[in-house]
Amino acid sequence: MQSGQDAARCRCLWNGTHRTFASGKAGRAVNDPGKPISRAYDEIVPATASELARLLEKNSSGERRPLLPVGGRTALGFGFPIARESLEVSLGRLDQVLDFPARDMTVTVEAGCRMGILQEQLRQEGQRLPIDIPMAHRATAGGVVACNPGGPRRFGFGTMRDYVIGIGAVTAGGQPFRAGGRVVKNVAGYDLCKLLVGSGGSLAVISEVTFKLKPVAAASALGWACFDQGAMVNDLLTDMSTSQARSVAIELLGPKAARQISAESRQQLPEGPLLVGVGLEGSRAEVDWQAEVVERELRAGGANNVVWKEEAAAVAMWSALTEFQVGAESAVTFRASLRPSRTVEFMTAAIDAGVAVQAHLGNGVVHGHLPDDTLDVGRACSIIKSLRAVAVSGGGQVLIERCEPGWQPELDLWGTARGDWELMAALKKELDPGELLSPGRGIDGARASARPIETNEVGVGG
Repeated sequence: MQSGQDAARCRCLWNGTHRTFASGKAGRAVNDPGKPISRAYDEIVPATASELARLLEKNSSGERRPLLPVGGRTALGFGFPIARESLEVSLGRLDQVLDFPARDMTVTVEAGCRMGILQEQLRQEGQRLPIDIPMAHRATAGGVVACNPGGPRRFGFGTMRDYVIGIGAVTAGGQPFRAGGRVVKNVAGYDLCKLLVGSGGSLAVISEVTFKLKPVAAASALGWACFDQGAMVNDLLTDMSTSQARSVAIELLGPKAARQISAESRQQLPEGPLLVGVGLEGSRAEVDWQAEVVERELRAGGANNVVWKEEAAAVAMWSALTEFQVGAESAVTFRASLRPSRTVEFMTAAIDAGVAVQAHLGNGVVHGHLPDDTLDVGRACSIIKSLRAVAVSGGGQVLIERCEPGWQPELDLWGTARGDWELMAALKKELDPGELLSPGRGIDGARASARPIETNEVGVGG
């Protein structure tokens, strides 16, 4: 089939409810709250990586329309509104597992492979990708690499950058390229894998990914404890950094977040100003021994109450903790990146402002949903401005992940300009000189919206 025919076959219109192919066949679509349903977009749905390359080359040499790579459509709320003339590049048909040598503990999949389905297949061999992925039933391999989500277990297992060992991708001009390989020991060439992780689809369209894997844990447990004062939590974090227990997660919840996670998991949690959760995984004997160590440390640190969730209850809690960042119908959702030692201070400020907040305490990452009664952009801006001041004073930053349509310019999505943005812009220019990929969702959107660096501000990477 020729490229012109490919384009005609793949082109369709998207109206937020259905997509209609050139043949006239209609298909149900998943409505995403981050995408205005009143818009219509042309969409290409390639069935192979070579077809993807041909269609992108055709666009580059012809109409040169902006390109928006999409997978499960779980993160389309990030960045500025999508321009009407954009061409969506849907990777949904590239959904195959290409190679799974279980003895090597690696797997190679196409970019449209659903992560929930993949994890089930891996579990049959006693393996997993140990990354907590929100909406895994919809999220795709290419999407999670491009967006780099993370959850509570990033403290023990790291992030997507630690597990991507090979990538196949296509430039906006239609040029395919590969980085890394299919074996863990492959170290040849530049590390473009890590460069594409978290790039938001702004550097290239990912077509294939190779992950390294970990064994499935035989047992897990989550211990929860209430603390009355932030200073006590900071002292506990310091003590746990030298603990004999190997925690895979250290979480901190405010009261609103604790109630939401308790309801979502259908598990009772202790009530208090600050709720600390410690996650453990391993063999049954390892988890039991570590739980004894952690409980002694929690009580020595001043915990009012310690409650353990194990087996099925722990599974439900892990899921609720992972989904919190996308689970609220809030007017504004943000993510803060901080030094772990400054996280409690930020959390306290957010709780005082009525924000529902969850922190991956050991990593300094905070997810927050503004109060339900935040009905106007002025109040939202006031809350975000005050929280940004706290974050920046400690070398951190606050990014707006989702907000009401039309609020983006006022909210200053990326915050204060950072010193590394010039390097990011140079990389964007090299890989996408025509600025066709994901306009407004990468460094171009950040530079257009952010405030200049002030002399008393220090930014950190996200």
